[in-house]
Amino acid sequence: MNHGIVVLIGAALLAGCAGAASELSIATTSPTGAAEHIASTLSKPEGPGPFPAVVIMHDCSGLGPRSSGAPDRWAKELVERGYVTLVPDSFTARGFPNGVCTDPSPRRADVSPLRRNRDAYAALAHLRTLPFVDGRRVGLMGGSHGGSTTLTTMAAPDNDQSPQARERLAGFAAAVALYPGCAGLAARGYRPVAPVLILIGEKDDWTPAEPCRVLTEAAQQAEHPVTIKIYPGAYHSFDSHNPVRYVATRVNSNAPGGRGATTGGDPAAWADSIRQVVAFFDRYLK
Repeated sequence: MNHGIVVLIGAALLAGCAGAASELSIATTSPTGAAEHIASTLSKPEGPGPFPAVVIMHDCSGLGPRSSGAPDRWAKELVERGYVTLVPDSFTARGFPNGVCTDPSPRRADVSPLRRNRDAYAALAHLRTLPFVDGRRVGLMGGSHGGSTTLTTMAAPDNDQSPQARERLAGFAAAVALYPGCAGLAARGYRPVAPVLILIGEKDDWTPAEPCRVLTEAAQQAEHPVTIKIYPGAYHSFDSHNPVRYVATRVNSNAPGGRGATTGGDPAAWADSIRQVVAFFDRYLK
């Protein structure tokens, strides 16, 4: 069965099914421009639409058995509120079924946030082919590795001839970056193509909050639409259902020796983040 037939069957199965999820294959490209296909999960509310939609970029744990589960939690929350969601799997087809959280190999660059923006735009292009999606009202979000991917995807092109310039300027209508890495973008100055909301924990020792605060403050001074909320006492992955724990093998450029990070859910931050994300997307996508 070819990829086009898989997509059509998946779309047909989803029609009219509240919260239904379908596994699809979407077309994307490698850094060299070669054609690739990656698995994705599409979910939709009940009814014919057209609905607004959100692409959800997973974190460094991927979508396999070791996944944090956060993308599924967000998809459920958004579908219940009238959004179609599409979650592309950037890792499995490229040889990282268990993610890259503890993988220090140079090959992890093959799925870096900068390169994953191709997957985000491929997901956007796919959503715009679906009759039950309003292609003008598509947002982007992601946590950690996916949050960094979200920020890089939303960065404005240097000029009209820059790579992906057309996709960026006619792309996502709004984006939410959950606990992203902000240091590199903050150093260069950050200018998004559409409104961006950053949500991050005060005690995050993997992607610290301070560079994101600096990035936001500089962006706001330049009149760019970036806002931030920092959750007191919360760690990385505050939207997780897992308890707080430190794992020494995690690759962490912000830790002494480059290893070790703390993650874990924070019920208060999780509850508020749902309110923040829904209000933000309702404002810009509905």
